[in-house]
Amino acid sequence: MPNELEFEKPILELRQKVDELRQLMETTGIDLTEEVAKLEERLAELSQSVYQGLTAWQRVQLARQPGRPTTLDYIRGLCTDFVELHGDRNFRDDPAVVGGIGLLEGRPVTVIGTQKGRDTKENIYRNFGMAHPEGYRKALRLMKQAEKFGRPVILFIDTAGAYPGMSAEERGQSEAIARNLREMAGLRTPTVCFVTGEGGSGGALGLGVTDRVYVLEYAWYSVIAPESAAAILWKDASQAPRAAETMRITASDLLAFGIADEVLPEPPGGAQKDPAAMVARVKEKAVQALEELSRVPIAQLLQARYDKYRAMGSFAER
Repeated sequence: MPNELEFEKPILELRQKVDELRQLMETTGIDLTEEVAKLEERLAELSQSVYQGLTAWQRVQLARQPGRPTTLDYIRGLCTDFVELHGDRNFRDDPAVVGGIGLLEGRPVTVIGTQKGRDTKENIYRNFGMAHPEGYRKALRLMKQAEKFGRPVILFIDTAGAYPGMSAEERGQSEAIARNLREMAGLRTPTVCFVTGEGGSGGALGLGVTDRVYVLEYAWYSVIAPESAAAILWKDASQAPRAAETMRITASDLLAFGIADEVLPEPPGGAQKDPAAMVARVKEKAVQALEELSRVPIAQLLQARYDKYRAMGSFAER
């Protein structure tokens, strides 16, 4: 498969051998069931060994794999009767952020997320999932609308960061993100976010101040991408694997630091191997989270949200 990563090649080679034996059985009629069973057992063991021992950089690579479900894939899997809403009512519509209203198991919800493309043409249209200020302003408009009508908000994060171009800075990129942080902290409705792939810098955090933060097993979430950190620290972007290990950006690290509330397991090899299963798992978690949060009084919900983010980054010295 063209999208297999270097560390996945032994798995691919063994899988090809299994497929070749199966094809040989079909064409010649020779019974190779026992040999196939042994190879499949070895394949399962190898896959488990490889994916359980991934480095931080390898997880970053998996998070960027083509074929992982996008925000629109999750929306289609979670919601019925979804209506996408456009524009920030100020400048324009930003295709890098999608959002709208739908029904989740009969419950009206607002769903918002960063959207990457499937191919070069769509990635250019979506700006590779890097939002402009109008994307964050659109998101905030939809969140305030959800607050007004009592709808919970579900957010999906998969972006290397906000767009850093001059046009975005001229239109107030930092102000738009900062406003989202402030408004989301006090939004008077339940909020849940899923980090599904990349979670880079303020571009991710502009959609990430929520009551629950769920991170997919191979996703990453950090103040900066490993390549950029390496370029700053060692003047060499090729040191990205070293930076990834140092930065503690994996899902298990985020859980240990209290940034993530839960890590959602991915299908063997990543969400791109079985998108439908991953979407179903996210839907199940979203339904569960909203049922729990909807039973909490708003004042208590806001206090818990405040306490959650105030506690992040605290440490004790001995």
